[in-house]
Amino acid sequence: MTHRNSSFGVKKALWLGHACALALVPSVTLADTPIRFQLDWRFEGPAAPFLMAEEKGYFAEEGLDVQIDSGSGSAGAVNRVASGAYEMGFGDLNAVIEFLAENPEGPGVHGVYVLYDGTPAAVFARKDRGIDTPADLAGKTIAAPTFDTGYRAWDAFAAANDLAPDAVEWQNVDPTLRETLLMRGDVDAITGFYFTSLLNLEERGMSEEDLTIMAFPEFGVPIYGNAIIASDAFAQAHPEAVEGFLRAFNRALAETIDDPEAAVAYVSERDGLIDTAVETKRLELAIESVIDTPYTRANGVGDVDDERLGQAIELVADIYDLPTVPTPEQVFSSRYLPAAEDRALFSEAE
Repeated sequence: MTHRNSSFGVKKALWLGHACALALVPSVTLADTPIRFQLDWRFEGPAAPFLMAEEKGYFAEEGLDVQIDSGSGSAGAVNRVASGAYEMGFGDLNAVIEFLAENPEGPGVHGVYVLYDGTPAAVFARKDRGIDTPADLAGKTIAAPTFDTGYRAWDAFAAANDLAPDAVEWQNVDPTLRETLLMRGDVDAITGFYFTSLLNLEERGMSEEDLTIMAFPEFGVPIYGNAIIASDAFAQAHPEAVEGFLRAFNRALAETIDDPEAAVAYVSERDGLIDTAVETKRLELAIESVIDTPYTRANGVGDVDDERLGQAIELVADIYDLPTVPTPEQVFSSRYLPAAEDRALFSEAE
């Protein structure tokens, strides 16, 4: 009897010891879902909310192990997510439309949170060339790389502003040369993202007073901009992970909007060579131009207007001469979004 009780006591002690050892292992690591996330571009100001969510543990609190990599363009981000190299990413929703149109049999990829309520594409023209309106661009030379959204969507801009598509002469250039060519006067105008080209031009000695800036959304081009995207396969297999990612990102975005300068510190942690003042301004310009809009003030950040999305898809299919036209349901899903009240990051009264 004594022997049996002693044996039981030893077994109980061993079991308790094993249980205590397990308790010392952080439970979140046992349940973490890995997500490889591809940005559209380098670690710059607009990447702040993603990096903040990672560094402050917001993704981890949702049971996610997120790896964020810099990118080299929206098309690359979309392709890498669709291929399965990355589960999620950040890219131009128009690149998603194009990918789906050219790959109707899959693999699929779709937007789950639209961050840029309008395309950041804009025309930057020299005022000293007599360019004050879109009509003044006729006969002028515009520089841009072939993958630039402004270049690719030019036909829509021209049609909305009573210009013939061939009214201008295009010069296809490396993106690193674009602003320099305009500054030197080698071309009359360029197209580029508002918050990128403007800062690049200022660094080269041109001010806003020297420029006529025509943002595509303000000149009749209603297409969307960048969105968080997910592969169809990953979203179907792990819908709760996509939901958790968006909750964590939305939480960080709210803090980023509240204090852009503090948010850029998280970008600096990933790339110590950035100019924090420049990147803070880039982030502020992105917020002011394509995140804080009348639609997001009324409806919250992240979602789309169904009618506008349908029109945007048709427009992109037309100007890109796509072989098929994907449906709105293929392009974007709102099922993973945080509640509308949680996405109400701006006040209509402000």
